[in-house]
Amino acid sequence: MGKWHSLKTGLIAAAGLSTLFTATAFAFDSPTPAGFTNHPIQQASLSYDLQRGARSTGTLVDDPTHARVGTITIDTKQRYLYLSLDGGKAMRYGVGVGRDGFGWSGHAHIGRRAEWPSWTPPAAMRLRRPDLPKVMEGGIENPLGARAMYLYNEHGDTMFRIHGTNEPNTIGQAVSSGCIRLLNEDIIDLYGRVKVGTPVVVL
Repeated sequence: MGKWHSLKTGLIAAAGLSTLFTATAFAFDSPTPAGFTNHPIQQASLSYDLQRGARSTGTLVDDPTHARVGTITIDTKQRYLYLSLDGGKAMRYGVGVGRDGFGWSGHAHIGRRAEWPSWTPPAAMRLRRPDLPKVMEGGIENPLGARAMYLYNEHGDTMFRIHGTNEPNTIGQAVSSGCIRLLNEDIIDLYGRVKVGTPVVVL
């Protein structure tokens, strides 16, 4: 608790309090459902231990996706996000993905970005979770975390996001309502590397 409290304080200071309430998100993601059993991934190569306060999962690796430079590829089975870079390299981040019945795959692109976004749960989600507020202002306790990138396709807003989280222990697990979660430190790093129009492939 002490480490995470210190981490939250540092994040707010680094981002600037003036950015806490800058955007509204209409995301399907939500806090981990009460009573939901998590199923952590087992890959030995996942070298971080979130239970011990890891601050970032970002690692420079050989790019296994061979995607065009600047493409985001999300491997939902292995629970990694890759950003393809020059020279056959990629930045790799651990992610949380959609739980059973909420996973998805396909092509999209970043249509909008926001820092410390507020969150408006859709009506359907509030029917499932009447405990949720109508709107939650941006900040360290918000489920969307420090940054959000809104995914669009040829039909418009997919309602899925790549975003931070207020539940760092869920990274590497399938618990969301379809959104892709990163540690706040990782989403801040990724946010600084991409722009509107960045292609996204979800496998």
